[in-house]
This record gives sequence, structure tokens and C-alpha cells, in this order.
Amino acid sequence: MNTPADYFEGQYARADDPWQLAERWYDRRKYQLTVAALPRARYRRAFEPGCSVGVLSELLAPRCEALLCADRVASAVGTATRRLAGLPQVRVQHMAVPEEWPEGPFDLVVLSELLYYFGPEARARVLRQSADSLSDRGHLIAVHWNHPVDEHTRTGRQIAGEVDALPHLRQVARYDDPDFTLTVHERGTSPGTALSPARVEGLA
Repeated sequence: MNTPADYFEGQYARADDPWQLAERWYDRRKYQLTVAALPRARYRRAFEPGCSVGVLSELLAPRCEALLCADRVASAVGTATRRLAGLPQVRVQHMAVPEEWPEGPFDLVVLSELLYYFGPEARARVLRQSADSLSDRGHLIAVHWNHPVDEHTRTGRQIAGEVDALPHLRQVARYDDPDFTLTVHERGTSPGTALSPARVEGLA
């Protein structure tokens, strides 16, 4: 990771939710858009690395039969565990990606506000692991902040381009606004064959 681990430890030492993820309208809106962008109503097995205190995880959980959330900071894992305790399909794990990665396959991987903390090699590794762990027709969601920040190595738009370059993935949705870029990619599809919600329900 390009950003040193003690940066995150220091942030969480000052507050349980140092970025106020559960309070700010910006984050609540972004999370609602992220969940709304999921092409399927339900996912069998999902992975969310860098889950922080579990605010997005709480919204993802009703859409998943099993959701694995992970973070490298023990105090964040503790806060997320308490937040998600009433959701039996959710497991929260102390894990530092890319050095640690769970066994797949997953039909959903969510990378939210994570990739810009990595240098080029580690970021490429996380992206490769994400794509490789997807099942056929599985979805990779990436959503990242677009404004410059000292600790960030890339913007959301730049990250979207890197996801676009991954083999075996096809972009099926993208949302841009001044603050963040959100993309949805599907694994194993040929051009024009992505299973959109309308196609799944026989509407198109």
C-alpha cells in the first residue's frame, strides 16, 4: 500500500468513524447510488475489501446471501463487526489486501474508496485479484473520489480507465459526477451480451 498503515491507525485512533461515513449526505448519497447500480437483485457471495466501519456493507447486505467484509485496521473491523452484528449473512474479517485475499469465487466484488491508496503495482494486483476471483457473469464495482488528495495516488476517473483495461471484463454501467466515478464491470461477456436487468426479466 502506498499510504502507510500508521496513517489509517492514526485516523481511527481519533474517532470510530474518522471520515463521518455514516453522517454526511455526500457519502449516504454515494452509497445509495452504488447499491442502486448493482445489476442483480441478489448475489450469492460478495466481497468488500476496505470496508472501513461497515456503512456501505450494511446497505449491501440485504442484496447478498453471503457478504465478506474486510479491513486492515483492527479498530475499524471492530466497529464494523458491531454495526453488522444483526446480519447473519455478513462476516467481517481483519485482512490486508493485496497480500491477503480470500478464496473465491465471488459473484460481486466492491472496491469503494480503496484503490487510490495503492501505488501502481499494488493497485494492479488488487484489480487483477478482483477480476480473477469473479465467477462468470460476476460484477466488479469500483467507486472513487475525483478530487485531488495528498494521500491519493489516482482519481476515480483514472481508476475507471484502469478497470476498463482489465481482460475478461466489460463495462456495463458508469456514473460520473464532479465528486466521484462509479463503474460496473461484468466478467466473461462478449460485446452486446451483458445480462442487463431488463434482459434478465425478458423485457429486452
